[in-house]
Amino acid sequence: MSDLADQIRARDVRAIARAATLIESHSRAGENLLRGLFPNTGKATLVGITGGPGAGKSTLVDRFIKALRARLQRVAVIAVDPTSPYSGGAILGDRIRMQQHHADPAVFIRSMATRGHTGGIAATTSDLALLLDAAAYETILIETVGVGQDEVEVARMADITVVVLVPGMGDDVQAMKAGIMEIADIYIINKADLPGADRLDRELRSVLSLAKRQDGWTPPIVHTVATEGKGIDDALLAIDAFRNSSSKRQRMIASWELRLRDMLRERIVASIPDADFHSAATAVSQRKRDPYSVVQGWIDAIERRKNG
Repeated sequence: MSDLADQIRARDVRAIARAATLIESHSRAGENLLRGLFPNTGKATLVGITGGPGAGKSTLVDRFIKALRARLQRVAVIAVDPTSPYSGGAILGDRIRMQQHHADPAVFIRSMATRGHTGGIAATTSDLALLLDAAAYETILIETVGVGQDEVEVARMADITVVVLVPGMGDDVQAMKAGIMEIADIYIINKADLPGADRLDRELRSVLSLAKRQDGWTPPIVHTVATEGKGIDDALLAIDAFRNSSSKRQRMIASWELRLRDMLRERIVASIPDADFHSAATAVSQRKRDPYSVVQGWIDAIERRKNG
């Protein structure tokens, strides 16, 4: 495993791809690999790009890759796709759209299937991002599935969250403010050449005026026409501004606090056999046991194993 870690640090693309497969399979080898690579992480900027279907996220990502490569940055993309109902793997629409970059050794693109995981990202997305960070990719773009208001989980792991909107939403902006609208560090109004772009801008500013963020950051609103490459430089400048702000540092601490809680929760759940969940659920549904006693019993059992 140390050989594989050395190859990843040396930016070997095939080694990175092999390691990504280990991580996606939830293997112990993948976890041990990340433990060894963790001291090499912390330099990349993770940019989450989310928004509803048809917002043009993939086209934006494609344009971001070009612009970042013009800056001579190494760029990685994690495209989280819906799970194929036939193979169980990712539907590779995003990878097909970005295939022009595959010949560039400084660009790594990986599609991941959600496999039923909610929140617009796959369960191992954050682990894959750590791998790519250790492999010296300077910017990691995480494009979520595109399921609308439920796509808030990306904000828990990204350093910067970009919410992409399109004209024509009208009063929908008001309805969205309790969900996806609250996670944005930057708003991009894509397809800004369409009628209604100015109205959407006004709607956004109205929503933003209702509440101030605790970190003092005011999310900028950038207009783009990704198909024509318009506004891409302005969007990257907005990303740069947040990257250099104290808000980003606060976000990183908060993200790791949430991540550690999630990891602890996953370990505790994994320590209980599936059969125990089934039998307990059966007993609770038949009102033979209450759920609070069931959970407390599991906690007590874990404590006994720890102390015994």
